[in-house]
Amino acid sequence: MLIWIFIFILSLALLVKSADWFVESAEKIGLALKISPFIIGVTIVAIGTSFPELASSLVAVLKGATEIVVANALGSNIANILLIVGISAIAARRLIVRRSLIDLDAPLLGTVTFLSIFIMWDKKIVLGEGILLILGFIIYLLYTILHKRRDEEETSEAAEVLPSRIERRKKEAERIEPEKEKPTRLSPKVFTFLILGMAGLAIGANYTIESVIKISEFFKISTSLIAITAVAIGTSLPELVVSIQAALKKKYEIALGNVFGSNVFNILLVTGIPALIRPLAIDELTFGIGLPFLIVATLLFVISTISRRIHIWEGAMYLLLYILFIIKLCGIF
Repeated sequence: MLIWIFIFILSLALLVKSADWFVESAEKIGLALKISPFIIGVTIVAIGTSFPELASSLVAVLKGATEIVVANALGSNIANILLIVGISAIAARRLIVRRSLIDLDAPLLGTVTFLSIFIMWDKKIVLGEGILLILGFIIYLLYTILHKRRDEEETSEAAEVLPSRIERRKKEAERIEPEKEKPTRLSPKVFTFLILGMAGLAIGANYTIESVIKISEFFKISTSLIAITAVAIGTSLPELVVSIQAALKKKYEIALGNVFGSNVFNILLVTGIPALIRPLAIDELTFGIGLPFLIVATLLFVISTISRRIHIWEGAMYLLLYILFIIKLCGIF
């Protein structure tokens, strides 16, 4: 059993690292093909941190352990809000929420979360519902791109009225321009890491799920309990690292936007794509504890963002709620 625990930790680490390789390589290829950096940021980079959840969910479905999929997605979303935002708020002492997150991301996250409640209410996700979730993600992606482009255009128009801003933009452009002039070359190394990333995702996901099944059989506990806790925390490590680093550097939009984007992706695609292969089961643990905690966590997060500040005491409250979540899952009380 110690061997399988070691395999679980190793495969989870491989899964997370492979996602980094894949995203970095895909980003470089996109820039070399002259795809807009804005589009790359909204798609490849924003989605990239959730690749571990998607890869592990696909493998779980292929192995017939469909209850792992929803448990992993819900567990990751709860960890993203209560654990990652909580630690980030404590580390930075205060997170400032930009208006764009309140106007766009918060309502979308709330809508997507309550859509998932409606879909999961019968304790399963079938083919038609999987298609609905994927269509929802396409609409979300298109709306996000159009909304952010409109914001950029409005900012440009405002700059024409304010000469001081024009001067600042010119100075910024002068600093950025030399970097843009550097051609992005596609070296064999880029394709090597792209292939390594894809292979690592497949291998890491396969052994992560295999070890989860073996460990659950040995300890006679449900696979969903391991998925909603250990797998969810492990696959959320990229978001944790990105958000804490961004918060400490006072790049609050990155710290919080990363959580918003990842949670929407988890609900719509991490559960939607596997549902195309076979119906997903939702066990009592995920439905009875995971879903209510997701609702509470999302509501608290949206309410906190409306005030445009997430204070250190709110971060501490988030962490206490996550500890309560783990205690409830383990059946301590």
